[in-house]
Amino acid sequence: MNARQHSLSEGALYTDMYELTMAQLFYRMGMHEMKVHFEHFFRKYPDYGSHQAGYCINAGLEWFVDWLKSVRFTKDDLDCLRGQKRRSGEQMFADDFLKWLSKQSPMEGFTVQAVPEGRVVHPDVPLTVIQGPFAMAQIMETSLLNRLNFQTLIATKAARVREAGCRRLMIEFGLRRAQDRGGNASTRAALIGGADFSSNAGMSCALGYPPKGTHAHSMIQAFMALGEGELSAFRAYADIYPDDCLLLVDTINTLESGVPNAIKVFEELRKKGHEPVGIRLDSGDLAHLAIQAAKMLNDAGFEDTVILLSNQLDEMVVWQIISQIREEAGRYGMDADHLINRLAYGVGTRLVTSRGQGALDGVYKLTAVEKNSRWIPALKLSETPEKIINPGFKHVWRVYNGRNHATVDLLGLQDEDPEQMEPLELRHPTDRETWRIIGKNNIGRIEPLLVDIVRDGEMAYEPESIEEMRKRRDHDLDRLDPGVKRLVNPHIYHVSLTPKLWNLKRDLIKKKGNGIIL
Repeated sequence: MNARQHSLSEGALYTDMYELTMAQLFYRMGMHEMKVHFEHFFRKYPDYGSHQAGYCINAGLEWFVDWLKSVRFTKDDLDCLRGQKRRSGEQMFADDFLKWLSKQSPMEGFTVQAVPEGRVVHPDVPLTVIQGPFAMAQIMETSLLNRLNFQTLIATKAARVREAGCRRLMIEFGLRRAQDRGGNASTRAALIGGADFSSNAGMSCALGYPPKGTHAHSMIQAFMALGEGELSAFRAYADIYPDDCLLLVDTINTLESGVPNAIKVFEELRKKGHEPVGIRLDSGDLAHLAIQAAKMLNDAGFEDTVILLSNQLDEMVVWQIISQIREEAGRYGMDADHLINRLAYGVGTRLVTSRGQGALDGVYKLTAVEKNSRWIPALKLSETPEKIINPGFKHVWRVYNGRNHATVDLLGLQDEDPEQMEPLELRHPTDRETWRIIGKNNIGRIEPLLVDIVRDGEMAYEPESIEEMRKRRDHDLDRLDPGVKRLVNPHIYHVSLTPKLWNLKRDLIKKKGNGIIL
């Protein structure tokens, strides 16, 4: 792809056609500069079939903001649009609209609020809020959803694997099987969500992390084909990387060849003043092999070397490995906790493709329009109550109980303050019969979730490091009820509305719902 094609495909036209046709309609109707309020949220947690998520990890915001800051409609973009034809043969996009478009900046006149990356997030809670002129707000929808939905999906999967693996060392190995350049996005999201490192050399370096990896089976195969054997291959690797020696031991026979040969090389390294890193298991019964390999390593005096597991891992496989080790290790005189603490995980295909749930159900909906300096709530109706949006210009807060556990995410209107509500009444978003009251004595603190990213066209938020996002992730996960973090049938975390927002939603449905009842 040449430079022009790259610019066309990833610049201002990184959007869907209907966003552009809608923008021209708003221009024709004189609505293009009308100030509007859009919200991005997801409707359901990822459901992987045999297991389900009870939370998500927000990710992707920085890449969307980078697009906002840099993108403009170039001459090539406008020429491309000018060349689009209606069925009649006329231009799809008129010259006056294209001239207007050429002067637009996605940042100009906009305010963007968002939940910071790394935070635990839940369905129906606004993650990104866009306020600004209607036409450009419409155009940016696709780019926003593309960047935030995917990275949130992968960050969530990574967090689940990390939690299942007792937060031990985790390396993302997925680039070879990722969806083309989505591999870079998945590496970034995995590093936010749970991976400590990645094998993706370019993205790791771009983000300031050393890329990690082991050696290939092909190295051992080549030495074997040349009559040298596995031990010679291990020695060659150790000679070149004496302080970074982690050996892949399953090319021939893990326990009868690979581990014994690795131990010989480790002993030779130690005599030369170097400490080996460990071994990698990439096939077979990983739990059983980890126990047996650990016993052999322990007997040889290498009790603290890493045992890196890989091969089609995900959160369920890792959880099963941990469970099997806890049950089986004692039979061989092994301390299960010590073994689990020396494990590391190389997680690839099932992470970067989000095996079982290929997309996040994230949407971007108009919730309010401004008229005569007043925000007028906008409503999208549906015969499915769960798809009726929560209207209006809203804020969102996280409410913690006295044990400092997150207990509910609360949506309310812009002029509300839950700190002033006594007691705090929480309404179910769709079920009028479900509500509860929390007294002040049962509330630890109330925290606003949205922060300013862009304020009146100017950046209001400094880019953050992945480390800051990770600290935020762990802070939020530590404050989730354990039931919400269950891998299978997790406890439902509550997202509620204030009575004022609930009544607004109900009244709008009565007025515009054409028979729909909430």
